[in-house]
Amino acid sequence: MRRILSIASIAVLAAGVSACGGRQDSAATDTGGDVTCEVGQSTRIGIATGNATGVYFALGNAYAEQINAAGGTVQATASETGASVQNIQQLVAGTYDVAFSLADTAANAVNGTGSFTSKQPVAALARIHTNYTQVIVRKAAGITDVAGMKGKRVSTGSPKSGTEVIANRILTAAGLDPAADVSAQKLDLAKTVDGVKDGTIDALFWSGGLPTPGITDLLTTSADKVEFLDITPLLPEMQKINEVYAEGTIPAATYKTPADVTTIVVPNVLLVREDLDPDVACVLTKTLFDRKTQLEQANAAAKEISLTTARSTDPVPVHRGATKALDDLGAPQ
Repeated sequence: MRRILSIASIAVLAAGVSACGGRQDSAATDTGGDVTCEVGQSTRIGIATGNATGVYFALGNAYAEQINAAGGTVQATASETGASVQNIQQLVAGTYDVAFSLADTAANAVNGTGSFTSKQPVAALARIHTNYTQVIVRKAAGITDVAGMKGKRVSTGSPKSGTEVIANRILTAAGLDPAADVSAQKLDLAKTVDGVKDGTIDALFWSGGLPTPGITDLLTTSADKVEFLDITPLLPEMQKINEVYAEGTIPAATYKTPADVTTIVVPNVLLVREDLDPDVACVLTKTLFDRKTQLEQANAAAKEISLTTARSTDPVPVHRGATKALDDLGAPQ
């Protein structure tokens, strides 16, 4: 009986500690000193990803699995989220320890612009894959360019997502007021695809890697009813907002389209809080590159993860723990 009471008391005490100050195994903060890339105690981290049918979610879950499979003291769990803006807000709040984000949204965060009213204390583990702006319309809607979306039902993505940021910027670049000129549907990708299929949504914006499972679904089931728009004529206006925007190509083989689709692309970055324990950041960064082959099996977008571009995160600084990892891995300066 005494042993049972003792165990019960320990459980109550543990619950009390959790209620008062969070888990004892949460990631520590940076206290200075050399980076050893060794984490002595059990540490659990949360990874903020994106919509369930998007690449962030696929790669985020695969990344968590590979962190766990590495057999070290760091263990991870990935969660579905609204993506970039929300991810950064919840990263800074301590809800998550790692966050996927579009580079333009991350730049806004460190500069305190756009969706952020003050500079956010975040840093990067590495630049990862590229996001392709995928703008698809129902053929029956008669939309031939972004300006033609006026008065139409347009999905601009989940609230506080990088997709929403880019969608609103593209609409504005085309001379439209996103709040007044279109019937904006702020939906996640799964609901957006369903809406296009049933005719309740005329056009969609999606910023994601290739291939995005939800877009594959749409193009597989409704290929004869939808088509991509070429939005590259709006690139000069977009580059006035952020020079990170560039032209890219969605190969025809990606979604079995009649031809390649030119579009606007933007890199992605993996973010952490700037005061994260640098040894944890080092372990996370090394795992990203050491387990790249396994990540590629989860989604082909991971093929773009490269040591050559890993440090290309400006204006977001690379975390000092990640810098140690990239130095050890031989990443170019």
